[in-house]
Amino acid sequence: MKGPCGEKVAHYTRVEAEDVPKDLGEKATIRWLISSEDGAPLFAMRVFELEPGGYIKLHRHPWEHEIFILSGRGRIKIGDKTYDVGEGYFVYIPPNVEHEYHNTGDSVFRFLCMIPHKPSVPEGEPECKPG
Repeated sequence: MKGPCGEKVAHYTRVEAEDVPKDLGEKATIRWLISSEDGAPLFAMRVFELEPGGYIKLHRHPWEHEIFILSGRGRIKIGDKTYDVGEGYFVYIPPNVEHEYHNTGDSVFRFLCMIPHKPSVPEGEPECKPG
């Protein structure tokens, strides 16, 4: 997987899927494809897989998320707005904005999620004040 210049090239299934902690969701796994442990100085790349009926609960962080939907159907709540998404959709979630994910289909809802290693902004209230 690791090359002579520090590159990492592998099929995503070679990275072990870890269960998302039960207090954060159900029927959901994460694979850390690229992280600071690989020498990536700024961003991490993860693959999330939510089984039918799976979800990740409402939460927020002081960093942004860039998401690309690989397969399946899902519903993503960002602030007070909900979006139905599927294969080929991309999503940007600003820092400190509450968000959650639900698999609404009958197959695996799989998406890439990139985040910075460090917070993008100070922790606190979102700039977006829904309602």
